[in-house]
Amino acid sequence: MSTTLLPLSLDEITQSAEDPFATLNALLNAYNTGHVGPAKPVPLWLFARDATGKVQGGVRGQTYWSWCSIDVLSVAEPYRRQGIGSRLLVKAEEIARTRGCVGIYLDTASFQAPAFYCRHGYTEFGRIDGFPPGHTRHWFMRKF
Repeated sequence: MSTTLLPLSLDEITQSAEDPFATLNALLNAYNTGHVGPAKPVPLWLFARDATGKVQGGVRGQTYWSWCSIDVLSVAEPYRRQGIGSRLLVKAEEIARTRGCVGIYLDTASFQAPAFYCRHGYTEFGRIDGFPPGHTRHWFMRKF
């Protein structure tokens, strides 16, 4: 059975009165929901503050579909190599477990922290060499 497609125009949008990102997300979410139910993402934010209350590190992620994704884990240079990143990661894992997650996934660049995640029991499940140029993008996961 052949399907007749309605004519569509393809446009590169640089500015728009509508929110094309929201429209695309709504289309994808509707499709995904039909297969696995709604995502219902719950934000995960953690902050490491100095004595004055200034943020010197933290985690930004979210949990949905029984997994936690970490989008950012960063610690300011003067506070690195003091266990703060490890404490942030362990706390994110604790939160993910309490939310019923079965694991965490994330990505990092070769000049960032692949060895850090390996030390914490994460397994590389993908990579792209030359992304960014001269480096490698690594995807890691850890099942609980």
